[in-house]
Amino acid sequence: MLGGMTDTTLPQSGDSPSERTFGWWDMFVHPDDDPRSDGGFVGERDTLVGYLRDQRLTLEMKCAGLDAEAMARRSVEPSNMSLLGLVRHLAGVEQAWFRQVLDGQEVSRHYRCDGDPNGDFNGAVPDPEVVADAWDTWRSEVAFAERFVDEARDLDITGTHDDEPIALREVLVHMIEEYARHNGHADFLRERIDGRVGQ
Repeated sequence: MLGGMTDTTLPQSGDSPSERTFGWWDMFVHPDDDPRSDGGFVGERDTLVGYLRDQRLTLEMKCAGLDAEAMARRSVEPSNMSLLGLVRHLAGVEQAWFRQVLDGQEVSRHYRCDGDPNGDFNGAVPDPEVVADAWDTWRSEVAFAERFVDEARDLDITGTHDDEPIALREVLVHMIEEYARHNGHADFLRERIDGRVGQ
């Protein structure tokens, strides 16, 4: 668990929470327990890296304290979206941009294939081993990305995407955008699971 957050009591499968709860005011957790920064970054690299780190931490926070059933719980039909699916999807996004596009590695994408391009969400089943694998994979890809950015000589280094060059700078901005979008999904998914809301 992150930041000393406590587990919440989960409703039974299929139930909806009876009320919305905040960790503190309009926040998910009390400021003393929040691992995210409050801005104050200096320079372009630190700003991009800092905001991306905070978005990654937000994903972890939105999933904290949930069991496998809750992690895999879908939103509403016909959507196949779940918190577990988001973790698996974002592991693949990290892999694609940093390993494949920027580092040029020829590796197969996590959880998806030509026969099941939505495998990251379709395979998000309520199994503790599937959940553990998703977190291990996501954390491994985040660690690789962080090392890659830390060792990059500058933000102008480029990879190739759709036969066009793309700079590390643009990838970092895109990753912030990607996480921000999916963390919005995570907000609603978590609220539906146990009523927990907040930034």
